[in-house]
Order: sequence, then C-alpha cells, then structure tokens
Amino acid sequence: MGYVLRVRFASFFAGAAVTSAFGLYLLRDDYKAAHQSISQQMNGLYESLDGRLSALEKLKEVEAAKQMEPTE
Repeated sequence: MGYVLRVRFASFFAGAAVTSAFGLYLLRDDYKAAHQSISQQMNGLYESLDGRLSALEKLKEVEAAKQMEPTE
C-alpha cells in the first residue's frame, strides 16, 4: 500500500509541475502581448504630441517673424 501511495504522490506532483510550467509560459506570453500593446499606444501618443508641439513652434515662429517686420 505504501508503494502505490508514493507512486500516486509522485504522479500528482509531476503533473502539478508540468501544469505550473505551462501556466507560467502562458502568463509570460500574455504579459509580452500586453506590454507590446501598451508600448504601441504610448508611441502613438508621443508621435501625436510631437506633431502638435511642432505645429505650435512653427506658429510661434511665424508670429515672431510678423512682429519683427517693420511697419510703415
């Protein structure tokens, strides 16, 4: 009876180890996908912000150039 119990425990723990390894693999893939998605969203926001800042800087340069022109 003791031998059968040890075999059952060994089988149970081997199955638990394999299942845990597979679960960690799936979690790692899920984490990588979420990280990539957030990274793409942030890159889009940075590009949008850079475009807006460039437009404001150009507008400010045009206004400064108009003020520098002599008025008659």
